[in-house]
Amino acid sequence: MQKNCSLFIAIGLLMLQVTFYYCLRFFPATVESLYSTGVYPHIAKAMRFGLGWIPFSFGDVVYSVAIVMLIRWLWLSKKDLISLSRKRYTQLFLSLNIGIALFHCMWGFNYYREPLHNVLKLDKEYTTEELKKVVHQLTLTANKLHDQLQKTDSLPVVFNRSQSKLFNLAPSAFENIDSIYPALDYGNASIKESLLTMPLSYMGYSGYLNPLTGEAQTNAWINNYKTPVLTLHEMAHQLGFAKENEANFIAIIAGMNHDDVYFQYSASIFALRYCLNDLYLRDAVAYEEVRPLIRNGIFMNYKEQSDFWEPYEGVIEQLSQVTYNAYLKANNQPDGMKTYSYVVALLVNYYK
Repeated sequence: MQKNCSLFIAIGLLMLQVTFYYCLRFFPATVESLYSTGVYPHIAKAMRFGLGWIPFSFGDVVYSVAIVMLIRWLWLSKKDLISLSRKRYTQLFLSLNIGIALFHCMWGFNYYREPLHNVLKLDKEYTTEELKKVVHQLTLTANKLHDQLQKTDSLPVVFNRSQSKLFNLAPSAFENIDSIYPALDYGNASIKESLLTMPLSYMGYSGYLNPLTGEAQTNAWINNYKTPVLTLHEMAHQLGFAKENEANFIAIIAGMNHDDVYFQYSASIFALRYCLNDLYLRDAVAYEEVRPLIRNGIFMNYKEQSDFWEPYEGVIEQLSQVTYNAYLKANNQPDGMKTYSYVVALLVNYYK
């Protein structure tokens, strides 16, 4: 019994951690004040200041080394794990404890903060009529921007800038909207193309935030209308908006208030697509009425995005999406990837 004491302690600590994180979802105001707008902004700015100057993704290097070391450890420990070796399992559970604790301290507590509609004092519900008005508003904006960038109605807007140039332009978007909410004060940038773009593409991911280094990573192969708003989305994660729907909303607002017209266009048609999909589900007739009012070139931009992902669709992408859906549910998003539709509620109530 005494020999198993360390293993029982490691398992007990893990269970305590999981219980603690589950309980946090009932105290969002505490998390918001003490962590998300208290400790975390200092942690985030320190990480961006410390690693933002490195021209490559330091976090991807760390991940790669960690994966190699994990595979090596599993290979060397395979006999001990099969035979239920106390020492190996103690090491495993202690590592899980450390990894989960680091994840939450460096960023993960943001999953339990106040919902964004509460913070911005927006309603959570909206009517179909309100959605229709916002769709028409976004249609006018998107059409105008498309006409500025592409005079031919049927052609897509071409995005030729490199991601590195977009990274340089992106931070100013948050300077234009930090008056909306003080937590949108961005500071030093740390945005990089992922060194793991190939596996990222086959997993179906456009980008991600490394919570342990604070670096925003983008899929280096994406070069279409999604790239500017994707960059802003990952930056929103850096600011502590952990939930995907809230990061999407922040990215849209930041993009539409950017001084650069390409950022404005990217954000406006990104928002329009969300709202159109929701309108189609709520009122297909209303969708068919508004569809002819939208310039065809905008739908060509949507098609470019779909065409990019088509070669990477398969078992790996499906497994990755299932895994990520489970991850979202485990981190205070009970509807999993369905919570992405919450961005429409934020948009409608913000613009109505």
